[in-house]
Amino acid sequence: MIGPPGTGKSMLAQRLPGILPAMGEDEALETAAVRSLAGRGFRVDDWRQRPFRSPHHTASAIALVGGGGRPRPGEISLAHNGVLFLDELTEFDRGVLEVLREPLESGHIVISRGNRQAEFPARFQLVAAMNPCPCGHSGDPTTPCRCTPDRVAAYCGRISGPLLDRIDLQVEVPPVSREELESDEPSECSADVAARVAAARARQVQRQGHANARLAGARVLQESRLETPARVLLGSAMHRLSLSARAYHRVLRVARTIADLAQCDTVRRDHVAEAVSFRHLDRRIGGAPISA
Repeated sequence: MIGPPGTGKSMLAQRLPGILPAMGEDEALETAAVRSLAGRGFRVDDWRQRPFRSPHHTASAIALVGGGGRPRPGEISLAHNGVLFLDELTEFDRGVLEVLREPLESGHIVISRGNRQAEFPARFQLVAAMNPCPCGHSGDPTTPCRCTPDRVAAYCGRISGPLLDRIDLQVEVPPVSREELESDEPSECSADVAARVAAARARQVQRQGHANARLAGARVLQESRLETPARVLLGSAMHRLSLSARAYHRVLRVARTIADLAQCDTVRRDHVAEAVSFRHLDRRIGGAPISA
């Protein structure tokens, strides 16, 4: 999530576990086992509650992935089956962020220390937040930005291409107007959103036996069931945004999920257009504008 300070990025991240599908018995046992390995013990109140971990941007690589004389799980494993939230993403040491690349792909982390080796689960949902520029007000209609274009580009460039390639949804969070804050018009509650998410997950499990996030390789294309206009648009986006093969498959998975939320059996052009529109930083850093 990219937006000026005070727009609600952290609040939105904290609400995410509340709309995720309920944990199954196996997931709950895995999560409890990781907590026990980390020396945090078991609490009845945490049973079937999806973890939410938010390490500070000064955290070391060991704190994030785990380690020590007797290897213990780090933040990414404590977030297993839940959410890992990295606030002020560009303030994290670049070397620390790079250790996320492997577990984001594999869902586990292997730690080697001397003659000891340990493998911990790390299938988490990464959520990150950052300002759009060093002063925080690029694109803010109420406060002028003091940063030059070069400073803005350098600031966004702190996120490496390989890590950015693994971030599926890059969302701009604009400032909230006073009128919206003062409005008494009822908004959609988390329970309604959670019901839609659960229904979409049920469609995925019924269709392929697991969530879309675990689709890989040829299965992504097979299960996407792309309509011809959607396939044409995706090919155009891949060329104009210079998407990698990884990003191509990730856009497909997002489009398939958007279709599931809309209860559609096939992926239409508008589903692909929405999925491509979420590659916001790809367009900003790569400088390749595209209109879906």
